[in-house]
Amino acid sequence: MKIKVSFFDKDLLKRFFTIVSVISVLLSFVLIVVNIPDKFKLITGIVLFVILLIIYFVMWVQANLSDNVKLNINNSTVRVKVGDIFEEPELKVIPFNEYFDTCVDNRIISDRTLNGMYIKNEVNDVGELDRLIDTNQKLNEKVTSIIKNRPEGNKKQYSLGTIFQNDDYLLTTFARFDENNRAFLYINDHINFLINFWNEIDVVYGGRTVTIPLLGSGITRFKEYDMISEQELLELLLWSFKVSRIKFTYPSHVSIVIHESKKDKINFYRLRSVEIGL
Repeated sequence: MKIKVSFFDKDLLKRFFTIVSVISVLLSFVLIVVNIPDKFKLITGIVLFVILLIIYFVMWVQANLSDNVKLNINNSTVRVKVGDIFEEPELKVIPFNEYFDTCVDNRIISDRTLNGMYIKNEVNDVGELDRLIDTNQKLNEKVTSIIKNRPEGNKKQYSLGTIFQNDDYLLTTFARFDENNRAFLYINDHINFLINFWNEIDVVYGGRTVTIPLLGSGITRFKEYDMISEQELLELLLWSFKVSRIKFTYPSHVSIVIHESKKDKINFYRLRSVEIGL
């Protein structure tokens, strides 16, 4: 078991003392009608202490083993869990670069990224996908520039957070590309992306559940901010949903899927306090 929640975590202690308060009230009522002989009071106190210690230990273990959490944000349900985005129902978000590139050659797009796996495994005709993106009127309104001298890949550059729906997949422009086709973002880019992204989601989701990967946890480089963690990326994603004021009506909800390889980097228990603090 990887220790992600300390034994004396303040949120865990707060929850435990709430349980202790309830037990204390119940015991007070019991002791009104039950008289414990003096010779048993010490042993009774020790037994109660051991029981409470066991309860706290079990809560601590559960907090560290937790791999999912259900939050209520903006009166919408947000689920954070471990899983495979390609196995999720309804709408699934796949991050692309700012050009909506589709060439999986391990130079422009790596076959190990969600972008690459989606194109290789879920797209039957890459040329047709390129054509649909290139000729989409709404997407053309989001073009920020056309890089005619770009040696490889698509020429049209789109604003970050732009979404193109292809069947059950929402393809979104997430990362910028440098001259060597390396994905990068400035932290301001990331924040602007999130704001635009949720605005676009609000338009297209149509009462359906939307599943999102942990955006930014792959090969994307954050310039001038090298130490951002997966936990911070997740909390930033939740914060951006909060300020977007989007409301998902039951039974639709937002689902954030954490890849199995990243789960030990996420403190799921801590997200309960993030919900309160947002």
